[in-house]
Amino acid sequence: MNKLNGGIPEEIVPEVLEIASRNYANNSQAYSASELIQAGSEAQIPAEFIQQAIQEVRLRQKRRQKQRKILATIGASILAVSAIWSIWTYNSFSRHASVVQAKWAQVENQLQRRADLIPNLVRVTQAYTEHEKEIVSLLQQSRQAYLQADTPEQKVAAVEEVNDAINHFQDYAANNSQLQSGQLFTNLQYEIAGTENRLAVERMRYNQAVQRYNQTIQQFPNSVLANGLGFETQPFFQAKNTEP
Repeated sequence: MNKLNGGIPEEIVPEVLEIASRNYANNSQAYSASELIQAGSEAQIPAEFIQQAIQEVRLRQKRRQKQRKILATIGASILAVSAIWSIWTYNSFSRHASVVQAKWAQVENQLQRRADLIPNLVRVTQAYTEHEKEIVSLLQQSRQAYLQADTPEQKVAAVEEVNDAINHFQDYAANNSQLQSGQLFTNLQYEIAGTENRLAVERMRYNQAVQRYNQTIQQFPNSVLANGLGFETQPFFQAKNTEP
């Protein structure tokens, strides 16, 4: 009571009056069972029917409350299941994305190995002739382009230049019997062929990983979550001019 007798801050007075008015209105509109029976008798409704109606209304209220609890429980369950599904799906996306990155790293190893053959090709070319500056320049430029590439897309584009340069060297070597007879050239041919085979295997594994990853994030309803989390489809590695 002492707290109520204390000063009431002016800023809360409007809210206090509003709540008090609402509570008074609710209380004034409430009726006791005897009042309802009295009102029913005036309308010539027997008391037992009034009591029966009161019980029926109260039973309906209990049913509504029970239904609300059930709906609230169902809603909470749906949210929990959705959260678990989202976490599991996100982990699945991340796992597939990590596999794609790992497979691409293996492809890069073979691309780097292929680019590293170019200095040897240059030395072989220069050892047998001093007039093929165009081939030497093409080999050197293609390797430099690959070394400067950063993204997978840039590396795929750069390896096209490497493949083209190596193919030019192969065409040149096919018409140079002196170069073909050299042991260094023969060894390089084996290295080129071996690199091509390893690259083909790693490229296949990478494309398989990309296919699984893309299918995972494109399937509904995974696609909805993937778009929201920023998971995007990855391109396949479609290499050209890789004939040794």
